[in-house]
Order: sequence, then structure tokens, then C-alpha cells
Amino acid sequence: MAVERWRWGDPVEIPRRCVERGGLLAIPTESSYGLGVDPRNREAVDGLFALKNRPANKALPVVAASMEQLEILGIEWRDSPLRPLLDLWPAPLSILLPLRRPLPATAMEPTVAVRIPEHPRLRSLLLQLGTPLTATSANLSSEAPILEPDEVANMLVGTDSLIVDDGPLAGGLPSTIVGWAEGAAVVIRSGRFPSARIASVMAKAERGEG
Repeated sequence: MAVERWRWGDPVEIPRRCVERGGLLAIPTESSYGLGVDPRNREAVDGLFALKNRPANKALPVVAASMEQLEILGIEWRDSPLRPLLDLWPAPLSILLPLRRPLPATAMEPTVAVRIPEHPRLRSLLLQLGTPLTATSANLSSEAPILEPDEVANMLVGTDSLIVDDGPLAGGLPSTIVGWAEGAAVVIRSGRFPSARIASVMAKAERGEG
């Protein structure tokens, strides 16, 4: 049975129902398709780990529509030393932030790599869904990210899923991931967002500049 597809302008109730029942959305990101489930839904998250053959102790990144959606997940961003970087959003920049309590998507770690994505339609969809989503790449672990919706459909055959069809995507680097260690911002994964700009923003914040 073919995997159903949803296109911009279709009723948002369709993907909303999919997420609410624990299904999976294939979502377009800044570079490739990602796999989105509610980060709080343990059964959905476990199914995603199994689908990707991803180690269960390897946390999943998350995308949110707004700062208000960070609150939904219990993300403690206000006192984070990385707070100056949040002003760079929306951007392909994932920031490791503390949680009030671990989530299934974080492999029960007390932090989450989260971003407000640069993709405007994805932000709009997240806002309408009313929840952040995981945004791990649509591929088996260690394989190349998928750029074509038809390839995503092949991967998802037999699953409770829905493809948000944005056509072929451009590819390229994934989001940059930054965390905090030993009193400084540390780039955990180099990617689409320039590390030099991260360093500049943090240096200005340290000097007390706006």
C-alpha cells in the first residue's frame, strides 16, 4: 500500500491526526527529508529508532515553530549560557539546551538539540500541528540522507506515516549543532550554519555588546 502524501494547502487535520495517533511525518528540512514524531511519545519514538536501525542511546534532534513550542517540551532556555545564539533563529543551527525532564526522543538524556528551522513552510506546519517534531534524517543509520519524496515513500512502506511532499530537496550540509562545555560554546557537528558566526555572537555577548 502506497504511503499517503500531503501537500501545502491540504487540510492540516490530516498530518495532525497522524502525529496525534503516534504516526510519523516525513518532513522537508533545509537540506533533506527528516522523520518527525512527537518527541514525547515513547511508542512513536521507539518505532522511529527501529525504522532507522538507530542505536537507542543516540538522541534525536528536534525542530520547533517558536520559543513557545520550546516550552511545550520543557526546554530550559532562559538561563542557558547559549541563550545569545537563540536570537540567530530561524536558522539551520541546532542548540543543545537543558530539559526540565528527559524525553523519549533524547534517549532520556537531560538535554535536547533543538532549532527553529530556516524552512518557512515547515515552521508554519509545526505551528499548525501545535507540537515540535523530531527531525532526524530520513535514512537508515550511516546511509546518505534522502532528497526525493519517492525514495522516502519506499523507506516508509508498511509504516503508519505521511509524507509532507515538498518535491526534490537541495541537499547539502545538515544543521550545525552547538553545545556548551568547559565554559565555552563548542561546535558538536559542523554544518550549514557557519561556526565563525557562532563564535562572533558569543564573543559579543561575553563583552556585553548587543
